[in-house]
Amino acid sequence: MTEATDLDATRTAYDTVAVDYERLLRDELDAKPLDRAMLAAFCELARVPGAGPVADLGCGPGRVTAHLDSLGLDVFGVDLSPGMIAVARRTHPDLRFVEGSMTALDLDDGALGGVVAWYSTVHTPPRLLPAVFGECHRVLAPGGTLLLAFKVGDQHLHRERAYGHEVSLDVYWTPPELVAGLLREAGLVVDARMIREPDESERPRQGRQAFFLAHRPAVA
Repeated sequence: MTEATDLDATRTAYDTVAVDYERLLRDELDAKPLDRAMLAAFCELARVPGAGPVADLGCGPGRVTAHLDSLGLDVFGVDLSPGMIAVARRTHPDLRFVEGSMTALDLDDGALGGVVAWYSTVHTPPRLLPAVFGECHRVLAPGGTLLLAFKVGDQHLHRERAYGHEVSLDVYWTPPELVAGLLREAGLVVDARMIREPDESERPRQGRQAFFLAHRPAVA
């Protein structure tokens, strides 16, 4: 498939499930202390003096965006799905949400103090990850921080049903070493990695979860 076909399929799937996705996952972070700890660490690192706001890329209905806002960050959300953006704006009317693709962000070079990609690359074929990480590097200010969350493994699953709806959606589990190498090739420095096992709120088939903190060097 082409990049445009991949994006169209993901956009259509999330437009379809947007309302039920928000309802089912709105309180998910409450039961995930390790996930919240990584978000808290990111908040400390992303406060780069003189840098711009933080972007939550692939923000969906805005639950992580709102959590980062509650921790005091200047944050806005970006998502490919107009349906998700509409739900995010209704659910969090005081926050800013815009449509956009992670492979071609409508942002100036060095515009952001931080980027969060919270499971938003799990529908990205590995061949397109260099473009995504390249965009993250481009929009980060020198010293800016990236937090990436993804599924650990080496497999590709095609889903035909999700969140109570029929969809056509590809999901990718990615080896951490592959991700680390691609981040380095994009010019980002990996600072920390956490790999956790499925917790009690997750189905065992969801597998291990990875969280990477990385930054754009202050000096090229």
